[in-house]
Amino acid sequence: MYIVPLTSAPNQTFTATIPIDQKKVKLFFFLRYNTEQKCWEMDLEDENKKQLIHSVPLICGLNILEQHSYLNIGSAYIVKLDINISDDRPNEYNLGEKFILVWGDTE
Repeated sequence: MYIVPLTSAPNQTFTATIPIDQKKVKLFFFLRYNTEQKCWEMDLEDENKKQLIHSVPLICGLNILEQHSYLNIGSAYIVKLDINISDDRPNEYNLGEKFILVWGDTE
C-alpha cells in the first residue's frame, strides 16, 4: 500500500510514482473540490499525459478505481482517519489530514 500525499489546496496538480504490481507507475494528478456536489474529484493522466480518468469522486468505502480496472493502475481507497466525522467524503478543508488516499495493487 502507498499513501498518496494530498492536501486541501484548491485545484492541485502533482505527479506521483506509485508501486503497482511490482512496477513503478508515474501518474499525473489533478484534484479539485466540486462545490456543487460537495466532494473532491480526481483526474489522472499517465506518464505520456494521456488522460486515463476524469472526475472520479473521492468517497470512502469503495475502490474508486474499480470501474477502471481495465487500465491496470491498481486500486485506490479514501480512508477516514477520524472516526468522529460522520461524513464519508472529505470536505474542502480536511483532505490529506482527516482523509487520506491509499493506493494498492490491482485486485
